[in-house]
Order: sequence, then structure tokens, then C-alpha cells
Amino acid sequence: MIKNIHGRTLELLGEAVVAGRYAIGASIPAEPILGEELGVSRTVVREAIKSLAAKGLIVTGPKVGTRVLPQDKWNWFDPDVITWQSRAGLTPEFLRDLQDLRRVVEPAAVRLAAERASPQDIEEIERAFAGMKEAVENGGDYVTFDLRFHTGLLSAARNRMLAQMSKALNALLRTSFEISTSKPDGPALSLPLHRAVLDAVIAHDPAKAERAVIRLIDGARQDIEDVLGSRRRLPRLSRPPPRLKAN
Repeated sequence: MIKNIHGRTLELLGEAVVAGRYAIGASIPAEPILGEELGVSRTVVREAIKSLAAKGLIVTGPKVGTRVLPQDKWNWFDPDVITWQSRAGLTPEFLRDLQDLRRVVEPAAVRLAAERASPQDIEEIERAFAGMKEAVENGGDYVTFDLRFHTGLLSAARNRMLAQMSKALNALLRTSFEISTSKPDGPALSLPLHRAVLDAVIAHDPAKAERAVIRLIDGARQDIEDVLGSRRRLPRLSRPPPRLKAN
């Protein structure tokens, strides 16, 4: 129960910071005031403040009090921070930073996957692809299987740091995948691009796998730019992934 109270308090304060309720450089109210506002004890507030500081959102000290740090200090690999940002509203800058990150990390990871993937790794990625294909053809949850596909590739790279990074990247990648899914025929058009990546990994061809995933990432970048240009509403991670309709 205590954990639930702490988690909810952390969520409320984190969303308030990310949404700009407390301006950059501004002081956050004292623990007794926050406790009264949120209906929790000072101890619960204190633990939530410690967690926000660990995520880089705030700084605390005897002389500075508790103040909100600039966004470039925030831990953008923390899934909570990503979720709070999504709820507050995704920005073009955030989405473009994500695409830059993918362009740097994924091609190198897929090269390693093509060199190191075990039969078990390939079987897991195949299952994820099959789930994507089923969703395109008969309706269903495409985004979750898309995430499994990319997580499987990072896992197949057999690098512990990349495996850890995949946990943080999931929340980031979901935003990209949901935007692609929101485009008419987006999943259907991306399916052969995913197949090309998988086939190159199965063939243990690093150069071909790298080229294939770059085409996939660049397509996602264009999808995002198209959606930003259309001013359509961006997805929010607080909601379940959208389900494709059966054709």
C-alpha cells in the first residue's frame, strides 16, 4: 500500500514538473504544503522528491531549496520521464531527438545482431514479426509486436548495455510506432521493411541488415514529419496501444 501511495505521489509531482506547473528554476512548495495538497505524509513526499532528483528533474539542497532543473538535465532514458512528457504533450523537438537517437543506435545494434543472433533470438524476432503480420492482415495490436521486434533485435546484439538501453528505449520507441500506425496503410507499408531486416539477420549479413534498418528508421522519420506537418493529435502513452482494424 505504501508503495502504491509513493508511486502515485511520484507520478503526480513528476507530471506537474514535466507539464510546466513549476517553471524551470522555480522552487517547489515545501514538503508540508505538498503533503497537504496531495493528502499524504511528509515521508511519502520526501521519498518522491528523492526519486525526482534521481531522475534529474529537480535539485535539492539547504541553500537552494528544491528547484526544477532545465530539461537538458532530465534523464530522458527514464521511462517515467518519457511517459510524463507524453501525457504533457509530445513536442516536435522531442520526436526529432528520438529519431536522431534511433539513427545512431539501431544500425550498429542490428549489425551486431546479424553477427551474433542465436537460433532462439531469431525465433523470438520471427514470432514478433508474425504478430505484426497478423495485426495488419486481420486486425489487432500491431504496436506491441513492433516493440517486441525491435527489442528482440537489441537483445540479439548480445551486448549487456544495449540490452539495458532497450528497456529505456521502449517508451521512446512506442511514440514513434504509434505515429506510424496512425498513418493510413503505415503498418502494411512498413511490414516488408521489417522483413528485410529480419532476413538479413537470419542470413548473418551485417551490412545488409544495417542498410535495411536505416531504410526502416528513415521511413519512420518521414512518417513523423508528415504527422507533424498535418497537425494531427499525437499519441499519449497513458492510453493502450491502438488496435488495427481487420481489412
